[in-house]
Amino acid sequence: MIPTAKTSLWQRPAVLAVLGALLLWGGWAPWPTAWLAPLLFIGWVPYLLMERQLTLAGARKGRVFASTYLFLVLWNALTTWWVSYAELTAGIAAVVLNALLMCLPLMAFRQTKKRLGNRWGYLSLPIYWIAFEQLHLHWDITWPWLTLGNGFAAAPQWVQWYEYTGFLGGSVWVWTVNLLFFQALLKRLPNLMYRAQPANNLAETAAAAAHVIDESAFEWQPSFRTPVFFILLPIAASYLISAAYQEKGPTAEVVAVQPNFDPYVEKFEGGAKFVPYDEQLTRLLSLSAQQLTPQTRLVIWPETALEEAYWENTIESNPKIRRIREWLTRHPGVALLTGITTIGSYPNKEAASETARYRDDLGYYDIFNTGAYFAAPTAPIAFYHKSRLVPGVEKVPPILVSIVSHIDLGGTVGSVGSQAERTVYAAPANAPALRVAPVICYESIYGDFLSEYARNGATLLALFTNDAWWHDSPGYRQLLSYGQLRCIETRRDLARSANTGFTGFINQRGEITRREPAWIPTASRATVHLNDEVTFYARYGELIGRGAQLLAVLLLGFAIVRGWQDKRRRTTSHMA
Repeated sequence: MIPTAKTSLWQRPAVLAVLGALLLWGGWAPWPTAWLAPLLFIGWVPYLLMERQLTLAGARKGRVFASTYLFLVLWNALTTWWVSYAELTAGIAAVVLNALLMCLPLMAFRQTKKRLGNRWGYLSLPIYWIAFEQLHLHWDITWPWLTLGNGFAAAPQWVQWYEYTGFLGGSVWVWTVNLLFFQALLKRLPNLMYRAQPANNLAETAAAAAHVIDESAFEWQPSFRTPVFFILLPIAASYLISAAYQEKGPTAEVVAVQPNFDPYVEKFEGGAKFVPYDEQLTRLLSLSAQQLTPQTRLVIWPETALEEAYWENTIESNPKIRRIREWLTRHPGVALLTGITTIGSYPNKEAASETARYRDDLGYYDIFNTGAYFAAPTAPIAFYHKSRLVPGVEKVPPILVSIVSHIDLGGTVGSVGSQAERTVYAAPANAPALRVAPVICYESIYGDFLSEYARNGATLLALFTNDAWWHDSPGYRQLLSYGQLRCIETRRDLARSANTGFTGFINQRGEITRREPAWIPTASRATVHLNDEVTFYARYGELIGRGAQLLAVLLLGFAIVRGWQDKRRRTTSHMA
């Protein structure tokens, strides 16, 4: 029989689930700070203890899943509740469904541990999790906000080595230290080595007993000095990298504008305090002119700064576009990048994209969240269509389109259009090193995505966003911090134009060099470096993520085969 002991409060699965969620939430605190980032190194320990407790108790699969889901849904809810400000349904889905998806690698871990034992089981856990994070970067319901490596956005000085590993290297770091702390805890605190009440049937009791026997087979368990060492070593390496790093590339002066139009009441037609579009444009031009100098080479306006849905094939005839060209003529040598909503048409159904809409009077067309680049007063406009779209808000997965198309949602059903390649705008004649990468809002949380711009020759990241969709919440603060990681991964400066949010600049070390206050109409001017060197990570992409996916397939296959062999052996033994 398995020894029994009274379960204390801190050994109860529900308590451990809540504790783990609170610790991980600390890594994405409402106001990001490096002082809370160390919580990530112990945030998974309560889950590991909870899973162990349930296994020793011979808990049924349903109870294990419920406890795991409680932990994950609380973490998601505490960290990303603010998504509901932009769209209530998307906000609920981001919490409920993302937590459900996160259960998949944890359930795979349990099955692997059951079939292959603790050594292979605990080794498989970070592999399955990072394979899932890699998948979450690329499929239709992509939502990598809680990728563990993003948790160090508030401590960029700790992760300068992201230029080699990318943010998934941070995920490896988190899992390594958590597993080391877990094993040290089991070794150093014998009171945690309790045995839960035995299961109600012989099969469950035998499974729990096998786990206990296997658990005692660990040949090495670290002391607490070991995980501390694994925390301090990467931090020390990061500081050495930072100390040796010098900002690279020629310089250019850039102005980023924050017009401060509340998207709920001022920005869009129909709002209670709607500001006419002509007045919005006047404010943008005025704020830009206030910061211009003879050295200014680029002005950046925020996402959807021009909102009236401009047809791309007739955009030059629009009076506002003519006003912009006249303004550029009065300020020679200045290029302009602005967010804009555009419409692109297709000659027929065969030429249309999978996101195209159809109206009898318009034919086939796509609506785009666009970046429009005016390299000179008379240069043709270069368009970039946002490509990483927010699931549920800008993108409806194809499998759901046929379902929601029959539902009256009070608006347009379907996805915003996008493009496959990363556009890098051509350099203006007076600034040959200025090759701008347009990055629209949500896209800045994707490390591999932004690295494609560097491979395509970009020397400056230009982020334009509309932050007030999330009101005064942790969302836009975290988005600012994520930009710091992207600068380290690519070693590119980032100029940030945020309507209502933080407008300013981040250097190649991921340091915020200038940040204007939010919720105040303003413009910010800075001199940026234009680096054309490509980092290891930008050149080779997510080696860690792709490697984890390959190992996950091999491990899961091995576990399935071993389980089948064990079942066949038991059947043969029983028949004998």
